[in-house]
Amino acid sequence: MSPPSSQQDPAAGQVRLAIDGDVAFIVFDRPQARNAMTWQMYRDLGAAIEQIDATPTVRIAVLRGAGGQAFVAGTDIAQFRDFRSGEDGVAYERGIDQCIARLERIRISTLAVVEGWAVGGGLAIANSCDFRIAATGARFGVPIARTLGNCLSAANLGRLERTLGLSWVKRMTLLAELPTAEDLAGTGYLHAIVPPEGLDDSIARLCRRVREHAPITIDVTRETLRRLGDEATPDISDLIRRCYGSDDFHRGVAAFGTGAPARWEGR
Repeated sequence: MSPPSSQQDPAAGQVRLAIDGDVAFIVFDRPQARNAMTWQMYRDLGAAIEQIDATPTVRIAVLRGAGGQAFVAGTDIAQFRDFRSGEDGVAYERGIDQCIARLERIRISTLAVVEGWAVGGGLAIANSCDFRIAATGARFGVPIARTLGNCLSAANLGRLERTLGLSWVKRMTLLAELPTAEDLAGTGYLHAIVPPEGLDDSIARLCRRVREHAPITIDVTRETLRRLGDEATPDISDLIRRCYGSDDFHRGVAAFGTGAPARWEGR
């Protein structure tokens, strides 16, 4: 984000990063404002991603809002009062695009844990994750046609359309609908919908499944899918070489005939 770096007071909130073994926890921490993102929080998120990418032992990142009432309730609306022209909007949407694209390019799997609201920028963040677990009653949407009267970038609309489908994106944007997790249950958008008290167990199960599988296969597949979002038939020969040239691949082939699980080392 491009706005003033002087915004460092507690009201600006923070994005906290904690690494526990091979799991990174990213927490959006501004519960008094439903974790609405300030410019400082966007910068914190970028710094957390960089730190995770520099920590090779981490296999999955769990993104969650503090307080249990919201994942992220969009960008803090008060910050838009400084906008003076359409160029401010172009710069803002470009910055959001860059932030979401950077999260998509993180080298590990990502899981968004949604309690309460995931709207606007919060939906964009959750949507860019590989998996989403929602608490019962969680709500999703982009009600800008009813609230701010702004718009989304083509890139972020495209991301939403690829995961949610065109019909739901139109309902969320044009009609400002805020579907619940239960409304989205049959779409494949959510990995699980559980009562709030069951979230921790559900998170642990999904993290365990990711950790049990071949990390290079996961990384290569995630990057291939990302490139497919940019072009129909991307060249992935570099990714294929990395996968088939890895020690993990040869370990997998050797273990397959024995019935014993392969011991994945990520190289």
